[in-house]
Amino acid sequence: MQPENEETNLETEMYTPDATDEDSDLAAEQETDEKDLEKPANDEEVAHWDAAESIDVQKNVLWFILFAIVVIALVAADILFIKSYTFSALVIVMAVALIIHSIRPPRMINYTLSNDQGLYIGEKLYHFSEFKSFGLILDRGYHSIMLIPVKRFSFGVSVYFPEDAGEKIVDIFGSRLPMQDVKPDVIDVIVRKLRL
Repeated sequence: MQPENEETNLETEMYTPDATDEDSDLAAEQETDEKDLEKPANDEEVAHWDAAESIDVQKNVLWFILFAIVVIALVAADILFIKSYTFSALVIVMAVALIIHSIRPPRMINYTLSNDQGLYIGEKLYHFSEFKSFGLILDRGYHSIMLIPVKRFSFGVSVYFPEDAGEKIVDIFGSRLPMQDVKPDVIDVIVRKLRL
């Protein structure tokens, strides 16, 4: 009788490790599948690109002549009617600054967009929490994104980007911010008309 019990125990002992191995194999497969489904926290989607800070609009000689006429008219109006020489000084300083800005070519800026941190413009970080939405603008054949700030009186951020990187950039912004239709305001229209 005892030898039969020993055989039965032996069979049971041999069967148990096989079942444990199958369970551990299934558990390992499930863990692998779960790891494949979950994106690691440090694996963030990033887009890098270089673009000009603004559109370089070439101005002809006629533009500069008309600009000079407007500046002279404002200074003459101040001397004859307003008689506030600080206004004339302000007009002249603004005219010089505008001419320097018009002649200087736009800087190339390095942009980095991270779906975890936000948008780096050069070294400065603009976090997604600073904006409530974004919109796409086609400005004189150039693509740009306008970021609408959360704070009421803050300025929006406009970023130009190359067309080939547009899909990835829009996807990253769209995963963090709602998209809305953006139309140029009155100041934008005036700036475009004056070719500034």
